[in-house]
Amino acid sequence: MEIGVTSFVETKPDIETGIVISHAQRIREVIEEIVLADRVGLDVFGIGEHHREDYAASSPAVVLSAAAPLTKRIRLTSAVTVLSSADPVRVFQDFATLDGISDGRAEIIAGRGSFIESFPLFGYDLHDYEELFNENIELLLKLRESEKVTWRGGHRPAIHNLGVYPRPVQDSLPIWIGSGGTQESAVRAGLLGLPLILAIIGGSPTHFAPLVQLYKKAAAHAGHDVSRLRVGSHSIGFVAKDTELAADTFFPSTQAGMNKLGKERGWAYYDRSSFDAARRFEGALYVGDPETVAQKIIHLRKHVGITRFMMYVPLSTMPHELVMRAIELLGTEVAPRVREEIAKWEAETG
Repeated sequence: MEIGVTSFVETKPDIETGIVISHAQRIREVIEEIVLADRVGLDVFGIGEHHREDYAASSPAVVLSAAAPLTKRIRLTSAVTVLSSADPVRVFQDFATLDGISDGRAEIIAGRGSFIESFPLFGYDLHDYEELFNENIELLLKLRESEKVTWRGGHRPAIHNLGVYPRPVQDSLPIWIGSGGTQESAVRAGLLGLPLILAIIGGSPTHFAPLVQLYKKAAAHAGHDVSRLRVGSHSIGFVAKDTELAADTFFPSTQAGMNKLGKERGWAYYDRSSFDAARRFEGALYVGDPETVAQKIIHLRKHVGITRFMMYVPLSTMPHELVMRAIELLGTEVAPRVREEIAKWEAETG
């Protein structure tokens, strides 16, 4: 059972002062967060790609490469790489470079993202959204398989027996499929035999169990060894010594972030009752003291089949020191508790 952290490197206004920190400062802060996550024994840290004013990480591989020499064992991944609007050759080269700097700890989570700014920015037509992703994941996998590639698609110029360098340290650079929870993306990941990570950010996490089974069924149909496939979750959360303290600390920035997105997308107003409902045991918010959060993750493992849990913190701008404290508790108290109980459960159930 892997435990990690996801960050979108947010630079939204501070809810109390209204101050917006610079992109440069927030990038430096997230590097400190990655170093701490490594030190406290977490397994993975993911950086999400965005091309908006309120997020500072348009190039996850660059941010992760800055942290790589400062860390020893933590895996470093995008969360996600917006593959539909990216050049797969450049994506592969960037993460192969990260793999070299980190001595074999790089990963890619390829997804379609929840924002569309990258399409006009890089000159892609949003109507080609699905076709671009399918072509680009095909090419990315070919680049992983062999040093020299011949490939032709409908959008990118063809490649004729050209080498792509550098090659990664790992024999097979890990590539995950990131999904918002659609059946189509789960089936795609299963047919390709790729690990799947689900954005479980609303509703009841146990409702994702049929999607995980569909993913495994598709993988088995395609002839893949289902026992080797991994399933992860990207879920919003925050840890403090006391559950009510965690909730009171995390709510204001979460509300601000949710309502900012809500104005763009037509969502209902996000209030404290919505927040408190989501942090109940069956809800999608992993907010509380270490034991509360650990038990929710254990429940997710047992009832949905999640083998990697990534806590997305913060949802909006929070003081850096509070984020650091939450990461410390996740690594020193939550993760050991989860691993211990899951190990016992697996030994008992086989």
